Amino acid sequence: MLLKAYYAFPSALQGNMVARNALLQAPPYPVEQALKHLGENLRTARTRRKLTIGEVAQKIGTGPRAVMDAEKGKPSTMIGVYAALLWAYDLLQPLGELANPPTDEQGLRLASARRQTRVRKSKGLDSDF
Repeated sequence: MLLKAYYAFPSALQGNMVARNALLQAPPYPVEQALKHLGENLRTARTRRKLTIGEVAQKIGTGPRAVMDAEKGKPSTMIGVYAALLWAYDLLQPLGELANPPTDEQGLRLASARRQTRVRKSKGLDSDF
């Protein structure tokens, strides 16, 4: 049985059970600041509505730890928790506008530049009859 576990999960026997994600350990500074700011905003929204962490957790169907982690802006918190909290506070609508293709100015410029310069090479005539 132990041999089977070794082949299925060789890292389990080598003491490396948890995969390391560099983004979670040290996210880019702007990302870290944006998440902290979002967390602070979520906490403010909750306290203004006079809701407890437990009440909000129950409303969105998660545990209190997930709500606390989101309010701290932890990068390991699933985006679904952040979205559910925004929904619980009736603040979800702006989330749908993030990364909206028609308003992505840089993306539109890049796509336009590619369309203008794209040229296909001619395969030429094939003399193989």
